[in-house]
Amino acid sequence: MSFYFIVLPVLAVFVLIIMMSGIKIVPQSQAWIVERLGAYNSTLNVGFHVIIPVIDHIAKKVSLKESFFDYKPQPVITKDNVTMQVDSVVFYQIADPKLYTYGVDNPKLAIDKLTTTTLRNVVGELELDETLTSRDTINNKLRSILDDATDAWGIKINRVEVKNIDPPASIKDAMEKQMRAERERRASILAAEGEKQSSILKAEGIKQSAILQAEAKREVLIQEAEGEAQAIMTVQKATADGLEMITKIIGAGGAVKLKSFEAFTKAADGKSTKIIIPSDIQNLAGLAAGIAEIVKP
Repeated sequence: MSFYFIVLPVLAVFVLIIMMSGIKIVPQSQAWIVERLGAYNSTLNVGFHVIIPVIDHIAKKVSLKESFFDYKPQPVITKDNVTMQVDSVVFYQIADPKLYTYGVDNPKLAIDKLTTTTLRNVVGELELDETLTSRDTINNKLRSILDDATDAWGIKINRVEVKNIDPPASIKDAMEKQMRAERERRASILAAEGEKQSSILKAEGIKQSAILQAEAKREVLIQEAEGEAQAIMTVQKATADGLEMITKIIGAGGAVKLKSFEAFTKAADGKSTKIIIPSDIQNLAGLAAGIAEIVKP
């Protein structure tokens, strides 16, 4: 009896341990590959799962988080036979845990070799100038080619970034000289543009000054003309008022004769030695003298 009391509890504990080993809890961002008797059986996603102890076992735990490969600079030859050092970063994610586990023997090494080969092929189709100015094009081509190639491995290539493109020292020196010359050229253009704007502003100032001076002269002439016109209007009004007064005193005919007398007086200022005075004007002279005495203040 003592034998059973010892063996049965031990056996029960052993069975319990085995059963507990069949309970699996998969954490977030992971997937577990289950094999049954050496063959693929299922993929366990996040949550609680029960497998058959001893018969089933976890063959691989796959992380579903995005990861990356950071490649060291490697020599790449361009289309015009210039050797450059190029380093890049590949960001990838496991899309199918089963294919990732069974599709390729060493997925990381496979991606490494595939990226190196693809980078050399893509850059080899471009000349030096295109390589330096077409980084986005290189990135897109690399991502597209790598993504198509890694589909069979259950890997999704999210993006590829070329970090640095380092040309040879001789070409780098030539590029620096070219950049300095370009900066000097731009500085000269900016200086010339500044001088041009300054000249334009000066000319505009001279133009505005001339316009203002012309406007001032025009205003002066207008004021003078208005003054002369006002003076003429005053004289004419005075003359009209005089004629109106004479008309009231001597009648319309006398006014006409008086105007004739004024015209005759102007004619007498000439160089003629003989002047014939009409009788009616002689009478008018006396009348004018009389009127002058009347209107004298």
